[in-house]
Amino acid sequence: MTSTQSDADKVLRLPALEIRQGKQRIYTFGIDGKELPRIATISRVHRDDEGAIGGYQRPEVLAHVGEIRRYLESENPLLPNSLVIAFDRRVKFEPQVDAELSSLSNYSKAGTLIIPVDDSAPDESKPGWIVDGQQRTAAIREARIRSFHVSVVCFIAKDVEEQRAQFILVNETKPLPRPLIDELLPSTNGTLPKRLALRVLPTQLIERLNNDEDSPLRGLIRTQTMPNGVIATNSMIQALKSSITDGGLYQHRDPETGYGDIDRLLKLVKPFWAAVEVVFPESWGQPARKSRLMHGSGVRSLSYLMDEIIMTRNRRSPPTAHIYTEALEFVRPACRWSKGTWKFHNGEVRKWNDIQNLGRDRELLRRCLCDEYRRQTR
Repeated sequence: MTSTQSDADKVLRLPALEIRQGKQRIYTFGIDGKELPRIATISRVHRDDEGAIGGYQRPEVLAHVGEIRRYLESENPLLPNSLVIAFDRRVKFEPQVDAELSSLSNYSKAGTLIIPVDDSAPDESKPGWIVDGQQRTAAIREARIRSFHVSVVCFIAKDVEEQRAQFILVNETKPLPRPLIDELLPSTNGTLPKRLALRVLPTQLIERLNNDEDSPLRGLIRTQTMPNGVIATNSMIQALKSSITDGGLYQHRDPETGYGDIDRLLKLVKPFWAAVEVVFPESWGQPARKSRLMHGSGVRSLSYLMDEIIMTRNRRSPPTAHIYTEALEFVRPACRWSKGTWKFHNGEVRKWNDIQNLGRDRELLRRCLCDEYRRQTR
């Protein structure tokens, strides 16, 4: 059987197999890879004019695409792995009319996948999004061959959030860039592995901290869509995760689900970093090679100090930027973020740029800041 298209209703009708997986349905079919751009597009991660995350694919890896293209142009190419496409609800599955022929087993049936086609529509209006197989699709598109048929597995998603969740789960075992996963997590719904679920709340906070107009950290956290940020995403995630699980932010999250009140959490975090900017202006916004304030060790040790300030105050009212500023002034004389030498309480002396993003160095900074704060506030 071959695919057919009706000019009248502008649909592509593809022989397909429906397979039941629990309450879900997946479909498998074959198609000429040259036809894929007509029904599916690659959605790269970007932010719209209002700062909202859009898309979920990584930029094409040109070298990899070139290797696949050259292979496809060789004598006997073979791409046995199926591409994965998420279709929207415009795509329908129509079982074969003959029930006996249609039902292949108690979990599968044969039929036709009906996909709308509009060659004049922009990419973002295509019914399908390529979840897995970006490089293969690009290579087939560019290869100097007339056609190349591929196997596709697809599912019909209710919304783009479900597509993102499936993209993360499909690619989670591959070398998918951690910053990409972290930027997608805040707008992803669905069941995730526990180690990813624990990062959802911190990444939701980071998205707001990096985009809210009133955030002192706006644009400073390095992500896929904000590559010029000076704070590594993972350093901020670890700082927030630690505070959420057993620090100053703990009381504002649900221990059962791991989620929390974003706005209440931001009322604790934003004023703190606003105060950091006020107290250490010469070290603020500098890359790690010029300032350890924005370095992983600085971000995480300062977050521990934030926890200390929150937990030693009356919890009925969150600390204001003014209160945080007063607390940071207590420790400012001991800090050497961008010049000079740290003199730690254990007698160790370290030049400012000798501090590395290592557990021992972070512990030295944490103890220095928190012990100095406690000593000054007794």
